[in-house]
Amino acid sequence: MEPPAPESPAMDAAEREMLADALRRTMAAASGPGLDAALAELGWPDLLAAAPDVAVPLVFGLLGETGAHAAVLNDVVLNDVAPGASGRPAGDAPPPLPYAGGRWVVWDRGPGDRGADVLDGDLPLRPVPDGAPVPLAAGRRALGWWLAGTGRAMLRLARGHALDRAQFGRPIAAFQAVRHRLAETLVELEGAEAALAAPHAPADADLAALLGKAAAGRAALTAARHCQQVLGGIGFTEEHELHRHVRRALVLDGLLGGSRELTREAGRILRAEGAARRLVEL
Repeated sequence: MEPPAPESPAMDAAEREMLADALRRTMAAASGPGLDAALAELGWPDLLAAAPDVAVPLVFGLLGETGAHAAVLNDVVLNDVAPGASGRPAGDAPPPLPYAGGRWVVWDRGPGDRGADVLDGDLPLRPVPDGAPVPLAAGRRALGWWLAGTGRAMLRLARGHALDRAQFGRPIAAFQAVRHRLAETLVELEGAEAALAAPHAPADADLAALLGKAAAGRAALTAARHCQQVLGGIGFTEEHELHRHVRRALVLDGLLGGSRELTREAGRILRAEGAARRLVEL
């Protein structure tokens, strides 16, 4: 299930569903540089330039759902630097990106170096000494959708296990403790997606993206904790998918600022301004 995308006059619901199906099939068949090439053929650069409010939730949410990865975060960050620059060549140098703990990384478009200092064995995130500041709002929102999609993938696995696994003659989904963990996970994910999709004034874009990414990171980590509890020992095994999604959530949470760091940053902003902004009209 892909996260809800804001309405766009350029693409109706049927067209979005067709695009989602094509993207899901593509991500199921390829990952890494192969997926970068496949997304380019599907028109990802032009869609990002023309309709980012549709392209970003859809593509990044599905990356989380499928467990695939691609260097599309680079495109989002670079598009934020030069909005509307469609057809960006895949060979553009990846921008240095801040990481939790004051570190910097780049997301290589190639397979990346799997040396001892790589952040994750699956993602081509290469540490670098430092980097120049770049706009972070669009990248944080994109990562928020990726984290939310990852959380939904974990929830789907845990829900399926709870329905299939029986103890004392009943599916474990019938037990209140299991149902509460799944329900709390769903509430966190729904809240994060609402924060990411909420309309806001351009002047509030940075703060809205900061809060959305923090909420999504917290929701994904909550999903990892609760879904691991529901799955029990099987979730730790190499054969089960859960541990891959958990690791992905931990790595992505730190990229462009971890949820704890962003929450503290939001607190500093509110203290400095002396009041809380009204970001969304209810």
